[in-house]
Amino acid sequence: MATRTRKTALVTGASGGIGKVIAERFARDGHDLVITARNLAELERLAAEWKRQYGVDVAAFGADLAQADGAQKLFDAVVASGRAIDFLVNNAGYGLFGEFKDSRLEDELAMMTLNMTTPTVLAKRFLPQIVARRGRIMNVASTAAFQPGPYMAVYYATKAYVLSLSEALASELVGTGVTVTALCPGPTQSGFQDKAAMQDSALVKGKRLPTSAAVGAAGYRAMMAGKRVYIPGMMNKMMASSIRMTPRSLVTHIVKTLSAPK
Repeated sequence: MATRTRKTALVTGASGGIGKVIAERFARDGHDLVITARNLAELERLAAEWKRQYGVDVAAFGADLAQADGAQKLFDAVVASGRAIDFLVNNAGYGLFGEFKDSRLEDELAMMTLNMTTPTVLAKRFLPQIVARRGRIMNVASTAAFQPGPYMAVYYATKAYVLSLSEALASELVGTGVTVTALCPGPTQSGFQDKAAMQDSALVKGKRLPTSAAVGAAGYRAMMAGKRVYIPGMMNKMMASSIRMTPRSLVTHIVKTLSAPK
């Protein structure tokens, strides 16, 4: 393969929503791309479109990152393709809505793998390349990371892990030229609500939510600016800050009330 002079970004969950927006921002700025999701047909359509529109190289890798070996297989495939990664965006993830006693253990474990294990493995495997190339990492967390979440207990816990991991890595990497950003959006217009089966949650039902385009663009700018934690939206920022001064039991009660099925 010919020597590459452009930087390359790997974006997981790039077939739609926030991930798609971030991936296209990289392409628009002249960066080559590695995009991955389960929907290979859609990835290949986007790859062809962005190659034509922006004149960059876009490689599509179909992957199920909710599988235990999914992240390692993706890393191996990218290495085998001869590509080195400058920017890593761990965007793929999903939630499950409902009481913990009613959810299937298999679904919760798959979500934990996708939301926690996959970002950890990809950061671990690609970090030597990213450090050598003084690149950047962004992990998509959520405003859910700041408090417990009744009716989405495991999802909220996974995002707390993502936020904690991101902030710790950012601190460890000071002086290397590498930055780590945790993007913490609130509820957003995307396929997330359908996947989580939370259309009846008071968090989203009847609410006017920010678009994936707006959140993705803001997150991309935050990553490129090297911000450690970025929360889109003033109300989301205020809520995340207020939690620090509110008793945990009260915070949990409020979240339960706001999340309950309507």
